Amino acid sequence: PTSRSSALPFAGVKVADFSWIGVGPITAKYLADHGATVVHVETEQPADRLRLVGPFKDNIPGVNRCQFFGSFNTSKLSLALHLKCPEGLEVAKRLLAWADVCLDSFTAGTIADLGLGYDVVREINPGIIMVSTCLMGQTGPAASLAGYGYHAAAISGFFEVTGWDDRPPGGPFNAYTDTIAPRFLAATLMAALDHRRRTGEGQYIDQAQMESALYFLAPELLDHQISGRTPRRKGNEAPDASPHDAYPCAGTDEWCAIAIETDAQWRALRTALGDPPWAAAPDLDTMAGRHAQGDLIDRKLAEFTSRHEPRVLMERLQAAGVPSGMVQRSSDQLEDPQLRHRRFFRPLAHPEMGEVPYEGHQFIISGYDSGPRMPAPCLGEHSIQVLQEILGYDDEGLARIAASGALR
Repeated sequence: PTSRSSALPFAGVKVADFSWIGVGPITAKYLADHGATVVHVETEQPADRLRLVGPFKDNIPGVNRCQFFGSFNTSKLSLALHLKCPEGLEVAKRLLAWADVCLDSFTAGTIADLGLGYDVVREINPGIIMVSTCLMGQTGPAASLAGYGYHAAAISGFFEVTGWDDRPPGGPFNAYTDTIAPRFLAATLMAALDHRRRTGEGQYIDQAQMESALYFLAPELLDHQISGRTPRRKGNEAPDASPHDAYPCAGTDEWCAIAIETDAQWRALRTALGDPPWAAAPDLDTMAGRHAQGDLIDRKLAEFTSRHEPRVLMERLQAAGVPSGMVQRSSDQLEDPQLRHRRFFRPLAHPEMGEVPYEGHQFIISGYDSGPRMPAPCLGEHSIQVLQEILGYDDEGLARIAASGALR
């Protein structure tokens, strides 16, 4: 569809989003972009870590100028609220009475210490769905461990299997579990909403981000359970593909990844290379043979790829039936013809940054346009609007809350 529809699937769903950093905000973004009214509760003391780390628009730092935060918080209203003062807690409880969903991503026990644990929230709103997500879950000997997705990725085992065996662990890029856990949590939350729609029952969801991440190590876990082997770092080697690496291309720091999983793909690659004599050796016709001659193949492939521009090479190889892809920078992705065709990036006008591109979603559903619907908010941009229009404070009540210092 080319026009936005008002029939969004989560229209009417009300969310109090107390989460910050990655997993919680990304989960709430699913609901917000698809029609839910999401009030993102945050404070400047301290501000969300992602507001402070960059990248900043025009390289000018500021709590409202970071697109890292912006990517995770589209279509939300921002309520600046100091939860450690009585008036702030009053507003929070009023918000929870309004909400269908409450979401937090603090260290285990923090939300309860603030006076907003599930026992309290359930008394305020018996039908609410309360979601807590943290590294290790709310219970157990490691529950108090605070940290980021880097720590969870290391504890989960990803650092042991990513990198090169003769070097220290490299780890996957970024806070890896932050990119995994929201997909599980969003689906779980949608199931809870469906259950509530059918039964009227609320519930409490406790997500350990480490446990979600372990599903992406299923082959390694299964291998250890069956064979006793402990997987180790092997660089870009893959047991079911050869060659399997990123190869240098013409230009500065330009690369193209190639992954050959079948003998037929190897024959296609050989043809695309022009059937050089070295590739005609019979022992390279099998996966085992190619693994045994991996260094030779990598060296010869690099000699070939280094003479070609990465996108031209990718298109040439793909046309021949060879799985390949240029290694793209973020600037390349903004110009990528496939992403542009599917309108993955959505330009929206932010109050302080001006027009900036926001990521859409990894799917298109017929009948409506998922958004993002609005740019990410400035800190506290909608505080007065939320208090008046959503929570029903009159002028006197609003003045009392504002004078207390709760709106910060």
